[in-house]
Amino acid sequence: MDASTSTGGRWLWAGFGLLASVAGIAAAHLIAAATNPAASPVLAVGSNVIDLTPTPVKTWAIREFGTSDKPILIGSVFAGVLILAALAGIAARRRLEIGIAFVLVLAAVAGAAAWSRPVATPRDLLPALTAAVVGSAVLIYLARLTRVSAGAPATSSPTTESLETPTEQNGTARTPALPRAQRRTVLIAGAVIAAASGATAAGGRWLSRIRSRVTEVALPRPAVPAPPLPADLANLNSEISALRTPRGEFYRVDINLTVPVVSLDDWDLRIDGDVENPFRLTFDDLLAMELIERDITLTCVSNEVGGKYVGAARWLGVSLKELLDRAGVKPGNDQLLSTATDGFTISTPLEIALKNPDAMVAIGMNGKSLPADHGFPARLVVPGLYGYVGATKWLRRLTVTTYDADEAYWTERGWSIDGPIKASARIDTPRPFAKVKAGTVVIGGVAWAQGQGVARVEVQIDDGPWQPAILGGDVNLDYWRQWYLPWEAMSGSHSVAVRTTTDQGEVQTPVRVDPFPNGSSGIQQIQVNVD
Repeated sequence: MDASTSTGGRWLWAGFGLLASVAGIAAAHLIAAATNPAASPVLAVGSNVIDLTPTPVKTWAIREFGTSDKPILIGSVFAGVLILAALAGIAARRRLEIGIAFVLVLAAVAGAAAWSRPVATPRDLLPALTAAVVGSAVLIYLARLTRVSAGAPATSSPTTESLETPTEQNGTARTPALPRAQRRTVLIAGAVIAAASGATAAGGRWLSRIRSRVTEVALPRPAVPAPPLPADLANLNSEISALRTPRGEFYRVDINLTVPVVSLDDWDLRIDGDVENPFRLTFDDLLAMELIERDITLTCVSNEVGGKYVGAARWLGVSLKELLDRAGVKPGNDQLLSTATDGFTISTPLEIALKNPDAMVAIGMNGKSLPADHGFPARLVVPGLYGYVGATKWLRRLTVTTYDADEAYWTERGWSIDGPIKASARIDTPRPFAKVKAGTVVIGGVAWAQGQGVARVEVQIDDGPWQPAILGGDVNLDYWRQWYLPWEAMSGSHSVAVRTTTDQGEVQTPVRVDPFPNGSSGIQQIQVNVD
């Protein structure tokens, strides 16, 4: 450096590091919003954390935090970055080059995380490069504001004490304090940088939301529309889940920290692998094909007994069997490997994909094109299978192969390869530990047994006999069924349990099993307090 000296204490320089980091991240987030949101530094690092997290920890996080697991992860990564950024600022107090190197290393880690994603391109490095340039520039700028000429008098006014380093006990000289005018300049500059960073980050969030909302596409009518749904028991008791889950309330469980932004101009669906006639389809090609419409209930394998990760919707799409028949599947294959636009993969048993007439590449949900967070422009919907083997969102490729040749994301992590959904019933009302008045209380909820159908739902109060519940209308074998039971509740604490029986006579098992590796099982039982 020239003949000048750094002024200000550790806390001031830690603040410089924080400002530099926040400014760099905000600028990078804006660039990522315009290119690939998933390449934003914090999100890119967070995605790699998800991939490296052991399966039991992931299952625990989903169980304990639900859909809040992603914000918690992002917040944790961001907090870690801020701590390291503060250390970079403190290091820069002694030698600016060390602080800058610290910032560049943080940016390099973000760049490496973005580059390691399955379908990364050179443009995914732009956010990290932006963070490096902006972060370094801000740190250099703030450091220059604290330089005073060698030999200039250092003030020691009480008004500047917070910006000084206390005198060491061994008598070494303290770091000079900022003169009052210079201190004002630093504070104003810091406030401006913080405000600009906040505005830049907000701009990035706004741009990402705008780009992800461009999903409204006019869809043709299906060749054979699905029949009308029966009466919805939720109209009689709003605590019972609606017969058709609204799009905005449909569960979402995936590894994506941000929703992929897909442009229809650049999108196509490739069907390839061990087939006679590999081919590609644009979105317009899909619209021109004969579309099927089906009412199907989807279930996440992470759903605990009585959990909320299940939803029912009306899906519109192209028959999966029709696509595979056109490709000409060669003998000896047993897996359909589906790949999302971000490189995420799911494996589906090929036999089920070929034999289930209702399996589809879906492009519509509840009368509209797919929402961005549920797979726009196309997703896989395979009735009877948990989502981790049959519901790929943001679909881009279908590859006919074998389990010996290729492993998908979840099966590589020890989850079962088949994933049939287990029959289960859920109590929606009353809530666990609810307080209700003595008298007639409605117990109600939904039950599902995809591929088998719900024939009966029974409720047990305390240790009493299993009582048959009143069932709502039967939509089809792959759709859940509403149920309720009027209960003459008496004062005291009571246990309430529910189970279902399939059309094949299979009674829901009472054996309690965790979701890993092929779905939970057991009987839901809740406690209710009656006044």
